[in-house]
Amino acid sequence: VRPGRRIETAGLVLVRQQPGTASGVIFITIEDETGVANLICWPDVVREYRKAVLKAALLSVRGRVQRESGVTHIVCERLEDLTLLLRTLSDRDRTAGTRSPSLPRGDDPRASRPRQLPLWRSRDFR
Repeated sequence: VRPGRRIETAGLVLVRQQPGTASGVIFITIEDETGVANLICWPDVVREYRKAVLKAALLSVRGRVQRESGVTHIVCERLEDLTLLLRTLSDRDRTAGTRSPSLPRGDDPRASRPRQLPLWRSRDFR
């Protein structure tokens, strides 16, 4: 992707960093099945999307591509916490003949409520 182009992507949060010398900038690394993405969140974006920046385990980001010294980053413009979507995943979904735990299953009395799955939290190195 060309530098300066606006893109949108999502991934699991691997690392958050807020160096003392960064003047309020937070760096986030996310990962999906294709690889990792380095995010730069300027202080105004951090203020607007603070909860998503600091708490999300699954994060959607829209921003502009930047290349500096051979390293590619996404400069964040908009962030969205997609962590609740992790609850819809399970190994059962990948097994032939089964349905997602959140979908009704005939006369099963448990069909009306989704199965509770553990929620993995991302690390916060503060």
